[in-house]
Amino acid sequence: MSAPPPDQDLIVFDGACLFCSGFARFIVRCDRKQRFRFVVAQSDTGRALYRRYGLDPDLMETNIVVVNGRAHVRMRAFAAAMGTIGWPWAVFQPLGWLPAGLTDRLYDVIARNRYRFGRRACAPPSPELRARFLE
Repeated sequence: MSAPPPDQDLIVFDGACLFCSGFARFIVRCDRKQRFRFVVAQSDTGRALYRRYGLDPDLMETNIVVVNGRAHVRMRAFAAAMGTIGWPWAVFQPLGWLPAGLTDRLYDVIARNRYRFGRRACAPPSPELRARFLE
């Protein structure tokens, strides 16, 4: 799998995680310009993208958000997605400007415990989300 074209904004998310799937559903609802396409991390393409960006595809410890050809992970991924979908969610974009050491620690605590906080099995993707899957 090659990197998505620069004009293709993309979110790679853990399809078995309640938080990650909820994030994808949220983006679909709020992304009025429909800029983002989606890939489930467990898919062949998702695993290839994790490896491409130096991440372990078996851990799925972060979403990957690609905006304008640039990949973002952890809190910067969240901030990039919020900035991309626009107002009022763009108010969260400055989280990506905070020191990564601080924000990534918080993100990692949530990521490591995400299955404890929520179900491991999620509802099937909505038709709106499924229509925006890359594969």
